[in-house]
Amino acid sequence: MTKNSEQFEDTMKKIRQQIDVLLNDNSVPRNVKSALDEARKALDGEGSYVVRASTATYKIDEISNDINLPPYARTVVWNILSLLESIKE
Repeated sequence: MTKNSEQFEDTMKKIRQQIDVLLNDNSVPRNVKSALDEARKALDGEGSYVVRASTATYKIDEISNDINLPPYARTVVWNILSLLESIKE
């Protein structure tokens, strides 16, 4: 594994952990959990890190401004988006 691969994997691990926190939170709406679950599946899928991150970004960006999202959860979502955007080839 190259240094970049290790960095990508470390970033992906952080993203997965934050997604898990929101998926296990009862105050997060179902539609948001559904989008987060789809994003996690995209991250765990096949393909390059960049493609997987782009797919996950698209899914999570859809819910980042959901009016029913609790404020602290919105902050976590924005943090996830920031981490996803840091993934480049």
